[in-house]
Amino acid sequence: MMMKTFRALSMALWLAIVACSLASAQVATDTPPLVPGAKPVQVEHIKVHGTSLEGNLEGDAVDRDVIVFLPPSYATSETRRYPVVYALHGYSIGADQWTHEIQVPQTVEGAFALGAQEMIVVLPDSKTLFGGSMYSSSVTTGDFERFVAHDVVAYIDAHYRTIPVRSSRGLAGHSMGGYGATRISMKYPDVFGSVYIMSPCCLSPRAAGPANPDFDKALAAVKTSADAASLPFPLRTQLASAAAWSPNPKNPPLYLDLPTKDGAPQPDVLARWTANSPLAFIDQYIGNLRQYRAIAIDAGDQDMTRIDAGKLHDALDRYGIANSFEIYHGTHTSAVADRFQNHVLPFFSQNLCFKDCR
Repeated sequence: MMMKTFRALSMALWLAIVACSLASAQVATDTPPLVPGAKPVQVEHIKVHGTSLEGNLEGDAVDRDVIVFLPPSYATSETRRYPVVYALHGYSIGADQWTHEIQVPQTVEGAFALGAQEMIVVLPDSKTLFGGSMYSSSVTTGDFERFVAHDVVAYIDAHYRTIPVRSSRGLAGHSMGGYGATRISMKYPDVFGSVYIMSPCCLSPRAAGPANPDFDKALAAVKTSADAASLPFPLRTQLASAAAWSPNPKNPPLYLDLPTKDGAPQPDVLARWTANSPLAFIDQYIGNLRQYRAIAIDAGDQDMTRIDAGKLHDALDRYGIANSFEIYHGTHTSAVADRFQNHVLPFFSQNLCFKDCR
């Protein structure tokens, strides 16, 4: 019975991760109409040193790409300070490809032209050896939770005219980034004041990967990044998830434990994956979640992440934590640019603090 349960759980999450990952890889986002009179934003490509990523066993870059969008008035209003929104990308892409998914700077400019208050928008890059950090804390990949919540925030506050208080910081993310926004918001309410969770993956307490001898053989053969690059897409997601959720500094060369071995589930590894599922640990962070001024969740009606997104909404409702939840018409990626312009940035315009902030 236990073996059947593990296999059922494995198949469920494997299908969910693969579906979301493939959707992210096959980006097709609808373009919102250009807004007449929209003023240009200033785009800066910078590097942020990730102290939290130092010594990671994968050898992933410690100096990370970050893209910053400064509002139209930033260059001329030299004493004005601005709230900041940190927007997290999904699996298999980095910050640069994320700009094409959400079609920035056009959507940022459009949001401001349509009435959203001006703010700084920051896109940190969290792509790793196997395609994504899962915004988790791991000796194998580095502590990407702290990288986002501490290293990036501290750098932006030190180098730009921000309003450096939690009530003026927003956190958003899509797919793997939605998972990251969920996870990080639970743990860092002292840093962020409002959160917008878009089509979050990987929320449920499941395991990964159906027992498959061919998969096991292919994964066991991976010794280098070049080996990993030649793997089918679903297997790369398994490696990324294992690097984030079941790291093992005593298991070179990949420094991770997989949830199946020789065709059999590994209960200890499966338990570690479950322990990294927000719907499994949300009850521990209710006090933190109560501190947010606003929480929003959305997903497309053709997107299987809508199921777990709904469960997250239900969990918040169960504890009386105010939140909005919307199912809109679209796939996992089709409407993400429209959502960013017409829903995400207006949400932060309404819920971040723009003056007299504490």
